[in-house]
Amino acid sequence: MKIGVFDSGLGGLAIAQAIMRRLPDYDYLYLGDTKRVPYGGRSQETIHEFTSQAMSYLFDHDCQLIILACNTASAEALRKTQQEYLPRHFPDRRVLGVIIPTAEACFETGDVGKIGVLATDSTVASKAYERELLRQNPNVAVFQVAAPLLVPIVENEGLKYVDPILDDYLAPLIEAKVDRIVLGCTHYCLLKREIRAKVGLPVVSQDEVVPEKLGDYLQRHPEIDIHLSRDRSCEYHVTDVTSGYMRFAFELAGGPIQLHKVTLT
Repeated sequence: MKIGVFDSGLGGLAIAQAIMRRLPDYDYLYLGDTKRVPYGGRSQETIHEFTSQAMSYLFDHDCQLIILACNTASAEALRKTQQEYLPRHFPDRRVLGVIIPTAEACFETGDVGKIGVLATDSTVASKAYERELLRQNPNVAVFQVAAPLLVPIVENEGLKYVDPILDDYLAPLIEAKVDRIVLGCTHYCLLKREIRAKVGLPVVSQDEVVPEKLGDYLQRHPEIDIHLSRDRSCEYHVTDVTSGYMRFAFELAGGPIQLHKVTLT
């Protein structure tokens, strides 16, 4: 059986590629709901509905374990998925998000008193990172900044315009004298070098965190790992294909990949 990786669009390819580099022996199925991206701004009910459809698709296509690489889905749908959807439909399968492992990584090195979170509007509004960071350390101060322009810049070859926009978004976090910054969106992995150069602080990037956490999870859960096939295969499924999506997928994957158009119901 495969490891599934789901995102509302193609940003999760950055996470998927990092996982495949760290754990190359397994079989993978990536699913991007490009027809309905972005999920941010939709109601929690709708996000859960879309996420459930994606989970059913991946489970029906032989996935044992699914990584919700979408921060919005992790923030708004993961708990309900784990507590209601899985027990009812697929009690022997597992779904993991990206927020908890990302928050855990913030406290693994050095003293941390203040953490900055750079994320999309919906993820900031959900306060998912704030809740999880405070759950792990009630004494930490969390400063969140919504950065809605970064995703379209990354997706539309706009990196030459990003410097002043990053300066604007990072200014409140620098002013707050945070000890480290969390990149709370999969797209932001592509900007980690620029952000690190600007802030001179530890920057927690999900493409570096999630693969290590997944490897640790599989070691701790042999009852899951034993069901995973190891033929080094990978398929990429999306709900809509355009020339722009093909270009962006090429950029994220570091080479040509074949996107298969599918339908979620």
